[in-house]
Amino acid sequence: MFKLLKYLKPYFWLIILIIILTFGQVMANLELPSYMAKIVDEGIIGGDSHLIFSIGLLMLFISLLGMIATVGAGFLAARISTGFSMKMRERVFSKVESFSLVEFNKFSTASLITRSTNDIQQLQTVIFMMLRMMIMAPITGVGAIYKAYHTAPSMTWIMGLAVLVLLSIILCLFFIAVPRFKKVQELIDKLNLLVRENLTGLRVIRAFNSEKHEESKFDQANEDLTKINIFLNRMMGIMQPAMMFIFNITSLLVIWVGAQLISTGSLQVGSMIAFMQYSMQVLFAFMMMSMLFIMIPRASVSGVRIAEILNTELTIKEPENAQAFPDKVCGLVEFKNVTFAYPGAEYPVLEGISFKARPGQITAIVGSTGCGKSTLVNLIPRFYDVSYGHVRVDEVDVKKIKIKDLNDKIGYVPQKGVLFSGSIESNIKYGVPKATEKEVKAAVKIAQATEFIEKNSEKYKAAISQGGVNVSGGQKQRLSIARALIKKPEIYIFDDSFSALDFKTDAALRQALVKETEKSTVLIVAQRVSTVINADQIIVLNFGKIVGIGKHQDLMKSCDVYQEIALSQLSPEELESIK
Repeated sequence: MFKLLKYLKPYFWLIILIIILTFGQVMANLELPSYMAKIVDEGIIGGDSHLIFSIGLLMLFISLLGMIATVGAGFLAARISTGFSMKMRERVFSKVESFSLVEFNKFSTASLITRSTNDIQQLQTVIFMMLRMMIMAPITGVGAIYKAYHTAPSMTWIMGLAVLVLLSIILCLFFIAVPRFKKVQELIDKLNLLVRENLTGLRVIRAFNSEKHEESKFDQANEDLTKINIFLNRMMGIMQPAMMFIFNITSLLVIWVGAQLISTGSLQVGSMIAFMQYSMQVLFAFMMMSMLFIMIPRASVSGVRIAEILNTELTIKEPENAQAFPDKVCGLVEFKNVTFAYPGAEYPVLEGISFKARPGQITAIVGSTGCGKSTLVNLIPRFYDVSYGHVRVDEVDVKKIKIKDLNDKIGYVPQKGVLFSGSIESNIKYGVPKATEKEVKAAVKIAQATEFIEKNSEKYKAAISQGGVNVSGGQKQRLSIARALIKKPEIYIFDDSFSALDFKTDAALRQALVKETEKSTVLIVAQRVSTVINADQIIVLNFGKIVGIGKHQDLMKSCDVYQEIALSQLSPEELESIK
């Protein structure tokens, strides 16, 4: 957590101002009891009404200054803590956006959400308390002890005894409660994960009548979090009455001992009252520090969790000496002896992959489930980096190109269509915000999405819910394809992007794509043989290796794996009719 305090540097002068204001507030609080003692001893008992009036006005003035200092310090502390949390959220969000898929696999989505919200909120609270208590408590404690000793040295032992008892209670609570703070954050992560899974998988849950099962899982996680929070709140609840008990016992001891000293003439009434107030200030200062020491460990857990994100070493880095694409960018993609393994994996997912995807051609990638098709195309936009070998675009290694420049050349349609909350138009124009209405309609027409958009009364302004849950899978895929088409890139990557389309729409879309992408490099990952039959080049993967490259007719003669895939989907007569 303390490493994150470096982000408070921009607020250095405001923190200095808080220290000055807090010092003024404490000095005002320390001066008031001595003036009160003077009023009691010299004004009330001594019968000097003029002194009561003059010192009373002075006390009011000091109280006013103390109030101004308190409000000012509180205002600045709130501004600094909220500003810090805002900057931390920005940094965490920015860091997460720079993550590759490797880093995303280290953190669950639920955990990233918790770290960006709850954990940063914990830090904001403790920083506010630190700016107020960590400065005020030590000054108050030292100042009050000094004042109390000079007011009534013979009663100082009472204050020491009270502080010793107070610290004993605080240390007991500290060692009991602190280890559970980390568990709380982990349970919040788990609860967020269950909520997110249930909300995103609601249709599946209902389809399998698993509502009760999911409810029991949620109830268990909720109960675990509730139990530990109740325990911690009870611990904190014990503290307040314990503190009040110590305060009251201290007051009684001061009055009892003070009364004996007054009866012997060795202490004045006003001094006893002042000593009592100083004792309360000392105890209050120690209580503030103890509360802070209890809050800091919990915040440190949150700080560590946030630091884990900020300090995560990126596996996909910008090149130090970036190269530019050739002046004439044509979109040639080349894999040269590429091998890729996921971090910590025992065996590579892809091994010895070599091929070229040329502009003006459609390169299709087929194979059994889990053979590495999607992983292969994810290496081109550097969602992952190769373990060995080279992926080149226009004869330049993708690792030597700025990521922004690389992505500008690619139109990517993921395996799972992703839409953002907004409108149909905003989703299509996501990569090209300045696209004209004509360009939007042209992309939609090619993607075979015109019909269902025009049927909607709001047409292109129709709302899209978060994640695109208010459109079908096929509609989502077509809008995702339109979003890539409007970009007019040199390289198109369709990662099983036609799987939710019916055969008629699939055929019409592929036919329209041929003309639109005639000068571009097109890579299609597909499960359907009918989708790739007319491809200029079909790459067949099996267990992460290329077992065949060629056109459909050639592979039907030379590649057993391709024959098996084709015959599992189409009859021999249908295959025979394909020329």
